[in-house]
Amino acid sequence: MTQIQNLLYDSLIGTQHVDCAALIKIKEGIALTSPPRFHLQPQQIQAILGAFSNLSALRREGLHFLDKNYKCIRADKGSVYAKCDNEGIVMVKAKSNILLATYREGMRPSVCVEATETLGRYLREE
Repeated sequence: MTQIQNLLYDSLIGTQHVDCAALIKIKEGIALTSPPRFHLQPQQIQAILGAFSNLSALRREGLHFLDKNYKCIRADKGSVYAKCDNEGIVMVKAKSNILLATYREGMRPSVCVEATETLGRYLREE
């Protein structure tokens, strides 16, 4: 694993309340993911990048991601939270990256949000 993958694993996956995580480089449109089996396709990366560029549409229409339609719970210039049944996505925008974390049924969304926002603050300060 790379240093970024280790950071994602230790800070997010290690909480036991984040299923998968990714750090998306905005300019390059590429994702570094953890666990390594979590792969984001280019159209999925574009959907994530687009979510922050049109927040009003995101609030209205939600987010189609990983073959599911997620309802927007929160959307502002720094964070997006979305939910589909008992699963969810938390995205935090840093200077040149978007941090993405997912949770699934049986995981606590509040822990996922707190861990993702905390790592997002750290990345903003870099």
